[in-house]
Amino acid sequence: MPQHEDQPREFEEQLGAVLRRTGDTFTTDDRRELVEGGLRRGRRRLVRRRLTVSGGVLALVAVGLGGVYGGSLLDPAGTAATASVAGTPVSNTATATAEKRPGAPIRVDEIAAVLKAHTPRGKWTFDGLGGTGEAAGGVFDDGKGKAAVGVSLSRASGASARDMVTCPDKVVVPYDACTVQKLPNGARLMIFQGYEYPDKREETKTWRAVLLTKDGFLVDASEYNAAAEKGAPVSRTDPPFTPAQLKTLVTTDAWRPLLARLSGSPVGGDPGAPSPAEPVGTAVRDTLRGLIPRGLDVRTKGGAGEYGYLVVDDGKGASLVGVNVQPASKDLIGELFSGPDVVTLPDGRKVRAVKRAGEKGGAGVVWWNVDTITPDGFRVVVSAFNSGAQHEAATRAEPALTIEQLKAVALSPKWRKVPLG
Repeated sequence: MPQHEDQPREFEEQLGAVLRRTGDTFTTDDRRELVEGGLRRGRRRLVRRRLTVSGGVLALVAVGLGGVYGGSLLDPAGTAATASVAGTPVSNTATATAEKRPGAPIRVDEIAAVLKAHTPRGKWTFDGLGGTGEAAGGVFDDGKGKAAVGVSLSRASGASARDMVTCPDKVVVPYDACTVQKLPNGARLMIFQGYEYPDKREETKTWRAVLLTKDGFLVDASEYNAAAEKGAPVSRTDPPFTPAQLKTLVTTDAWRPLLARLSGSPVGGDPGAPSPAEPVGTAVRDTLRGLIPRGLDVRTKGGAGEYGYLVVDDGKGASLVGVNVQPASKDLIGELFSGPDVVTLPDGRKVRAVKRAGEKGGAGVVWWNVDTITPDGFRVVVSAFNSGAQHEAATRAEPALTIEQLKAVALSPKWRKVPLG
């Protein structure tokens, strides 16, 4: 199992860093980009690689924390709270000057200054304040225990931006609380209270506030109850700032001059650029429901767009089954479908089947995965687990579907009939 744990831990570390650097919902290391325009296509590329490198279809939502671990797929748990936006107003002159200089470098110490000015009193320790960038992180100590805190700024557009402020699916990502609200100024705010590791193998808590402004900017703040996101012992029961204080931090107008200087295209991509066709609505999930073998009772279902899942039970225990349908993946054929474990069918489709240990910490969990792609790049990935959730203990010896049954699902011609938009 250790060999399997190394990859997801490395991935999670890279994910957290990139989320704070760019506001993207997924890492942009060698796995690259995921879903509409820049962010959307970026997320998909990340997930595509993730599915074969170390995680199964659920990477799409597990990494997708509505922004938290990446893009959530279910409706947010909204609240009606409408507390006033806090913070120090920025003068019109300062804002106008900044907006005339889009792409001007942002100094890290400028971000740190806003962070310090809009959080409770305490001792701050920052590294790298002499550079430029779009994020700042440090260690905060109010005398009750050191805590890592970070803020990132980014532009956004399209549905991917909304994903960043949507609560994740609890089947995949356990958490204590998550709320979404629309503010009077048209901004959308998500506040998430969960854990650094979905399986809680360490008691490090992650609390996060993400603001999507009406004009397409993201302010993303994260805090922990330890001096580092990973690798540091828990130093306090909870992160230092309350949800209300996180809201104050991300909603302050003091961010506006810095946001106006962000360079490049929005995280969601150029609104005028054509996006590749993708599955829409719940068609993927519904198709999966029609393809699973008879005799399986569906306990839970979820997902939207290119991802769908079912928690099924044949009387022997819950089993999570998920699928990703990625129509435009031709660029991944050479990258992911080579090697002795890949079988090429007479019609040119490539198939890779894998059995391995689960990665999200659930005791005794195993993950069976079938990854397929056509010569023109239509990719279908189907996974099954011997548990109702990756982070929960095994409920049965093996997944409810065999490898051969997973192959039959993945290779079904019905996936080609899924409506694209």
